[in-house]
Amino acid sequence: MLLSILMGKEGGACMAIRYRCRHCETEIGKLPFGSADEARTLLRLGEEEAEEFILEGDDGDATVQCICNDCEQSLDRFPDYYSLQKWLQ
Repeated sequence: MLLSILMGKEGGACMAIRYRCRHCETEIGKLPFGSADEARTLLRLGEEEAEEFILEGDDGDATVQCICNDCEQSLDRFPDYYSLQKWLQ
């Protein structure tokens, strides 16, 4: 599954891995890759983790859902936010 996400629809190489905060949608960074194998080696995720945290884009990019520093600090200050599905409006 992870390899098919990183390979994209055309079966070609993954264009980039984007890191985006799953709470505020801020793009944290982007790494270009020449092949899906390079990307998979860097991520080091199991299949279950990959299915939970990686989204396939229409353009062949893979987006890793993570958390930015600002949202992490907010969750540290307000731990009740963990119980909410969406705490940013």
